[in-house]
Amino acid sequence: MKITLETKFVGSFGPVTLLEAVEQLRKHDLACTVAADTVEQKVGVFSDCVERGFTPLRGEIMAAYYVAERDAIAEAFDRGLITQGELETKQAALARRLLT
Repeated sequence: MKITLETKFVGSFGPVTLLEAVEQLRKHDLACTVAADTVEQKVGVFSDCVERGFTPLRGEIMAAYYVAERDAIAEAFDRGLITQGELETKQAALARRLLT
């Protein structure tokens, strides 16, 4: 399953996109960081929840958000929309913001 910021799933209050869920977590000061060595595991749990119609936990939501942002940055570089320097800067900023 490809995870993007527009991936929809069942949130606590009904259907929501990944981006909307992260915005809601941030609004209520519930956003969290994720241990770098658990990102892929948490993304797997997120994907399973989405496919089965369950609500993922905030750690899984944040891990999926990290992967979606990371992939979007890489795609922008691959398409020539950002430079190598911008790629590295954006990747470092994302890791600082979301990984522990």
